[in-house]
Amino acid sequence: MLHKPVDELAIGEPVPSRGRTVTETDVVSFCYLTGNWLEIHSNEQVAARTPYGRRLVQGSLVFSIIPGLVTWDARYTIAMYAVDDMRFPRPVFIGDTITAQIAVEDVQMRDEDTGIATFAVKVLNQRSEVVQTFRMRILGRRARAVAALLANGSLNPGDEPPPPIDAQPATDAQSPVDAQPSVDAQPPVEAGLRDA
Repeated sequence: MLHKPVDELAIGEPVPSRGRTVTETDVVSFCYLTGNWLEIHSNEQVAARTPYGRRLVQGSLVFSIIPGLVTWDARYTIAMYAVDDMRFPRPVFIGDTITAQIAVEDVQMRDEDTGIATFAVKVLNQRSEVVQTFRMRILGRRARAVAALLANGSLNPGDEPPPPIDAQPATDAQSPVDAQPSVDAQPPVEAGLRDA
């Protein structure tokens, strides 16, 4: 997500992302990995009796996919610092293709070498419906710190950065997280499980 030093990011700057179709294998593998076998994700018969009529992709799986849809550059990225304000306004179904609209929302310098960049993230399905929103805060290096690491050999200047992603960035002036539709658009997932 960080594709340049944190002190060179501009508020509102878009971050390109690619798309990805969420598969049956993704959902079952995530059930195994996390132990989250909640029947709305793993049982067709139970899920068929919910308001959704079919199984849902885990919201935490959707969140986990997003970092893989953007370019990260190790010269600038230190660590994920925080995730805030996560919302799930619509479900994601097996077979949906998700993309992310991401924009720099805030940048705070911590010290001479580091800063924290806040990215507003809006995840959309193939129908351009918002399915998830959150703010991700990344601890990153400032330009002077990158230069110092390159100078002392801690970063290899011969390493090529990852190729850029050719995608349509978010174009609205509003933060992707603030531009979400009403969460009342779909019944909560839990509503259908009580009757199951």
